[in-house]
Amino acid sequence: MTSKTDTARMWAELVDAVGEGDETQARALVRELNARPRRARALLEAMLDHEDARVRQAGAFGLGELGGTASVRRLEKQLQVEESRGGYDAASVIEIITESLGRIADISARGGLLRQLERLTGPRVSPSEVNTLARALWRSRHPELRPAVQRALDRLPPAAAASLRGLWVLLEKSPGQLRAWVEDVQVPVALKAEVLPVLEEEVPDEWVDVLPAFISLACAQAPSAVPQLRGDALCFCERLFILLMLDDKRLLMALPAEAREQLRETARTLVAAKSLRCALWAATVLQYVGQPEDVLLLEAHRPEDATFAEVFDRTIQSLRSPPSG
Repeated sequence: MTSKTDTARMWAELVDAVGEGDETQARALVRELNARPRRARALLEAMLDHEDARVRQAGAFGLGELGGTASVRRLEKQLQVEESRGGYDAASVIEIITESLGRIADISARGGLLRQLERLTGPRVSPSEVNTLARALWRSRHPELRPAVQRALDRLPPAAAASLRGLWVLLEKSPGQLRAWVEDVQVPVALKAEVLPVLEEEVPDEWVDVLPAFISLACAQAPSAVPQLRGDALCFCERLFILLMLDDKRLLMALPAEAREQLRETARTLVAAKSLRCALWAATVLQYVGQPEDVLLLEAHRPEDATFAEVFDRTIQSLRSPPSG
């Protein structure tokens, strides 16, 4: 039997884990709670009524892990409560609810996301909210999404709808068509960059073969990105680095030798980027695809700031160390 003390402990630990972004620990706690399913659901639903947004976030995450139609109904109800509440705290809960609905396989969850999409309107729509929703819809992808996404694109301000444009491209094209689209020089780089944040949510196995086309484009764009603090080429290269590093073991291992070498060349070019953020990502990528001879280049562009220099130092140490095994 779960004691009140254990329940209070798991409540507090779940709030901390979700607040800190530790999804592994949060999922383990939900599994522990779910040893008694009825009590788990009652507890998580009670968390949604709490005045503290961090507690509501944890409750939303937990219901997303439990899944099922009952969770979808409760999350969608809470979504409308948070939309009416407004403000930063409510927005933080909406983000977790949206992500949770995206993880639930039940078809009713996709319906909830579509209804949320239909409610998005007006000039003050948050790009962050649109991005979270686009990623959740990609995880719940289905041909029926296309009309709703097109309607949203027609009514939302272009500046807020970047990730939805990326989602539309992914829903519209097969992997082979997407590869040709990436290689088409008539398509603006800015539009190609909008696809990448959506793919961060998930790169299905059948889409991995498209990555070399993105890498080839980044390699061509890298020289023009070096002097930029912002710009289309810089944005594209940064987003590609982020995408690859989010699932580095699976994605990098799948790359053919030519694509790995192009990725290495792209990263070598961008360790000298004026954008420190881009340079740090480039240094991180070289930890995985670099060669010992890249050490001198990394040392030459190592940031003076000690905290940022640690990223370069980790890569330098990795490239100097002999391979294990």
